[in-house]
Amino acid sequence: MRRWVATCALCVGSAGGISNAQQAAEAIEPPDGELRVAFTDAELRLIFQHSPLPAVPPDPTNNVADDSAAAHFGRYLFFDTRLSGDNSLSCSTCHDPTHGFSLDSQFSQGAGTTSRHAQSLWNVGYNRWYYWDGSVDSLWSQALKPIEGADEMNSSRLALAHTIAREPDLRRGYEHIFGGLPDLSDPMRFPTAGKPRSHKADDVPEELLGAWQSMTPDDHQTINTIFANVGKTIAAYERKIVSRDSAFDRFVEGLHAGDEMLTSALSPSAQRGLQLFIGRANCRLCHTGPNFSDGEFHSLGLINHDGTIPNDAARFEGATKVKSDPFNAAGAFSDDPDAAPAKLVQQLVVSPETWGQYKTPSLRSVATSPPYMHQGQFVTLHDVVDFYSSLEGRVQMGHHQETILQPLELSEVEKADLVSFLRSLTGQALTPELSARPSGPLPSASK
Repeated sequence: MRRWVATCALCVGSAGGISNAQQAAEAIEPPDGELRVAFTDAELRLIFQHSPLPAVPPDPTNNVADDSAAAHFGRYLFFDTRLSGDNSLSCSTCHDPTHGFSLDSQFSQGAGTTSRHAQSLWNVGYNRWYYWDGSVDSLWSQALKPIEGADEMNSSRLALAHTIAREPDLRRGYEHIFGGLPDLSDPMRFPTAGKPRSHKADDVPEELLGAWQSMTPDDHQTINTIFANVGKTIAAYERKIVSRDSAFDRFVEGLHAGDEMLTSALSPSAQRGLQLFIGRANCRLCHTGPNFSDGEFHSLGLINHDGTIPNDAARFEGATKVKSDPFNAAGAFSDDPDAAPAKLVQQLVVSPETWGQYKTPSLRSVATSPPYMHQGQFVTLHDVVDFYSSLEGRVQMGHHQETILQPLELSEVEKADLVSFLRSLTGQALTPELSARPSGPLPSASK
């Protein structure tokens, strides 16, 4: 059996958005003097399954998914507070580029407080389901939900359409991509604000619901098309939020090339953490592939952030929602309702075994966006590894649980090694122009 030995000298870089104290706690390098880590052929085959990261897959349900002008306008909208009900909130409020496109609090904070932690947008274009519960099946449809969320941006699709039509810069950006807007000036046909119930349990104010119900089906179609198009431009921008070229990627590149300088990108501790990740700890069972996620749903049996027993149906309810969503991949606003994503949602089975299950997040640039888990239960990566080591406080959810999840019983050195490896997955920072609002709604060449 051939063994590969890496000689390492460099430590992984620090992750943005984490305090110095957290960095110090998570960057423990055991002073054991070990500089050489051996990998077997079998381990190498597993390692090579995690890098390099391929291109973002196409989205056939969004015709402007890879249109540069749409991505530019989507970035303009992503940072624009006019999309919210009181002109004070934007997508970036909960998805802060300086904090891994997430939020440093346990729960999303918008017009109110949500019941879940804001997921990072790193590599979101690789997903097939969105939100912790998978209640959405496309990135453009996901971008719509916070706009109307009462605890998020607290606006409505009618108000958004009027804002796009009324504001000269927004109208110019929209029409550059989608052509002329329809005439929305008749308040009897198009009230100033209004939205439907997306789901039976939605609590929509009567004045907004009544305004929507007063409209004709054709006018509903007009407003929904504008709404969907806005989501498609935001998605085009979010598809560019990609974490790649991490220390781990350079290490794998060095393995392929036999380049000792590249393999030195991974510290000795991180290499030992990598061995644990693909070996005894078996983290790759769920965090698989180049994006370090199986894209599926699992129950860890985590108690709520306040110590109470969970009562969130999670994937069980999310599967029901996505199947009935008029903006899903098989719906009337999809640009290809016969594509593979549409078939995926059409064939989705709602099973009680999914009660309490949450989506496996990507681990790419995971160190940039604490806290962790669906309610931000863990403040640091070390806290996460501690949980997997002991499973302390875990509760069984319903009649089904993850039987493959067993306490890892890691030593303190092994915990530190795993954290070092997770930190090595931090990719290169986005270019400044992708991390901030552009000066105008159109690319400079189109102004």
